This record gives sequence, structure tokens and C-alpha cells, in this order.
Amino acid sequence: MAAKICLVTGASSGIGHATALELLRAGHIVYGAARRAYRMGAIREAGGHSLPMDVTKEEDRQRVVRTILDEHQRIDVLVNNAGAVVHGAVEDTPLEMARDEFEINLFAPARLIQLVLPQLRRQGSGTIVNVSSIGGELAFPLGAWYYASKHALEAFSDTLRMETRQFGIDVVVIQPGIIKTDFEAGTARQLREISGNGPYGLMAEAMARAAETPMDGGPASDPGVVAAAIRQAVESDRPETRYVVGWQAEALLQLNRSLSDREFDARVTGLA
Repeated sequence: MAAKICLVTGASSGIGHATALELLRAGHIVYGAARRAYRMGAIREAGGHSLPMDVTKEEDRQRVVRTILDEHQRIDVLVNNAGAVVHGAVEDTPLEMARDEFEINLFAPARLIQLVLPQLRRQGSGTIVNVSSIGGELAFPLGAWYYASKHALEAFSDTLRMETRQFGIDVVVIQPGIIKTDFEAGTARQLREISGNGPYGLMAEAMARAAETPMDGGPASDPGVVAAAIRQAVESDRPETRYVVGWQAEALLQLNRSLSDREFDARVTGLA
């Protein structure tokens, strides 16, 4: 397979970092982009490129895409992995935090897609991978804005897939389950700060304690399993539209699909 020119956002840690390294091992040309460029040394050592980028800044987005096109005159793969999460009850969470969540999880990837689409259309080929979550299809308490942003990203991806297929462009959604990353490192602190002292305090504290339970040696999946799925999608002539990967991902989605809303609510909250 000919090497593909790939841009991976959020490549300084977790799924993005693992994906960049996986694609490099497969022989592709990889540009990792992240705010913390200093944490992408392993990508550079593996033969990849690291570019500083804040996905919410238009000048950064344009600079990164322009850099790749200037150096290769094409781009084959965009992996929108950069994301953020906010935990707190709907009643308690400031709307400014909610807007920031949508800016990072929906509007930033959407803008990057707008920037690369003209080149992908000219080529008549390309793969756009949007890293969602099982939270793009179901939801749990005290995370409404995160789940809402991922639901929106999936609906956006479905429409985009239908619009761009005529140009030979594939759009893929990745739905990870429970993965060992530092993505939710601030979960317990957020829960306590936003909802720990109000009417949702008992629920917030229970979830905070659960979040503080170490995952080391536990059943959560390594980010590499997600990276492997992304590589499979990138290298496939006809990729799946969705890849469900990681611990509990398929089981939770099937549970949500098989139960009524009230039954699922009761399973999650313990409240009939």
C-alpha cells in the first residue's frame, strides 16, 4: 500500500498519540498536531512530524493544513481526535463551559474538515476519521454537554458521509469504550467543583470516587486497540462507517439499544 499523508489531532497523548505511532509503523507519513508539541517526541523519533496547534484557533488550523499541503501537495487522511470533557449537572454547569465543549468537540473538527475538503475533492479520494465515543450514542448522568457534543459529531458525520461519497471520500466514526488514557484525569475535581455542594452532590461524589479508582491492571482497554481500528479504517478500500472498540463498548451499546429509556436509566442510576 502506498504511504498516505495523515494528520492526527490531539496527538500528544492517549488515542491520538497511539494512532500517530500506529500509522507510522504502517509506513504512512504522519503529522501529529497538539497544543503540547513537546510531548510528541516519540512521534518525531519514529519518523513523524509534530506541529503545535490549538484546534480552537483558526490561524493554527490554517497553518497546519497549509504546511502539509505545501510539503506534499496532498492530504489523504484527517483523524479528528482532539477533544475535551466537562462533568457536572446540567443545572450547575456554566453555559460558557458548555460552549467551549462544543467548540472543541464539534466546531473545531468541522472547520478542519472544511479546510481539507477542497483538496480531497480535487484528489477524488480521502478518509476523514472522527473519534467519537460510545457517548455519541448513549448518555450517563453529569456529562450532558460532553454527550451532547458527541451525539452532534455523529450526526454531523452521517450527513458529511452522504455528501462526500460522490467525491470518493470516506467518513468514519470511531466509538471507543472505556480506554486507559488521561483524558478524564480531571473528572473527580470537576464533579466536586461544579456539582459537589448542591442538590446533585451525592451523585457527584459517588461518580468522583469511581473516577478516582485506578485503572492500572484493570479491564479498561489500551489506546492501541483504538489506534488499530483507525489504521484498519484508513487502509481499507471500503471502511465501515462506524468502529466500536474497547472494553464494554459493544456491551453498553447493545444494552442501550435493547432496553427502554426508563429501563436503561434505572440500570445507570439505580433509581426506578
